[in-house]
Amino acid sequence: MKKYLKILFYIAILGLIAIVSVNLYVKSTTKKHVYNSMRRFPKNDVGIIFGAGINGDQPSKYLKDRLDAGILLYKAKRINKILLSGDNGREGYDELTVMKNYCFRHGVDTSKIFIDYAGFDTYSTMYRAKHIFKIKKATLISQKYHLNRAIYVGQNLGIKSVGYSANSGEYLGYQYVTTREYLSVFKAFFDVLRDRDPHFLGNPIDINGLSNYSKEDKR
Repeated sequence: MKKYLKILFYIAILGLIAIVSVNLYVKSTTKKHVYNSMRRFPKNDVGIIFGAGINGDQPSKYLKDRLDAGILLYKAKRINKILLSGDNGREGYDELTVMKNYCFRHGVDTSKIFIDYAGFDTYSTMYRAKHIFKIKKATLISQKYHLNRAIYVGQNLGIKSVGYSANSGEYLGYQYVTTREYLSVFKAFFDVLRDRDPHFLGNPIDINGLSNYSKEDKR
């Protein structure tokens, strides 16, 4: 029994070293692409905003700040179009309608809003951005803890990516999501390595063509 516990202990140590090493590598290769303000921030045609939870028909604090940051970049002409990517995969939970209605109410032209209805995780969002929306360069908009992973995935899938931090004030559970991010980065590293296909693909939607924003949805 003692022998097996010792083996498990060494396996756990090796696993921890692997997770920390991958995280250090991802952070070191992406940190120069993360921006905390618009000072010297590069212009891009497309900004991608990742879903982050809703409360009824309102965005969560995390999501609201991401949307506000994207709208700020749009109004400052640092991005021309917004791709909203999130989860509407179950009854009564529709991040995308909340996200696009919020952008519309805050002055974003609906012809500049594109919707990814199957962005169930960061890897899927970036894979679909490349293969469905044909995006080659993008500004990724999220909280700082998430940007290194998003940029790493984007760069390795062929999207030249920079990140804009949407951090504003304090967040409930921020320490938890920051800690959990170590495992998410580790998983994303291997998703990239094995070229994982997302659960859904679908027909191409050219980001330079007509928006797929549905004007029939409630606002």
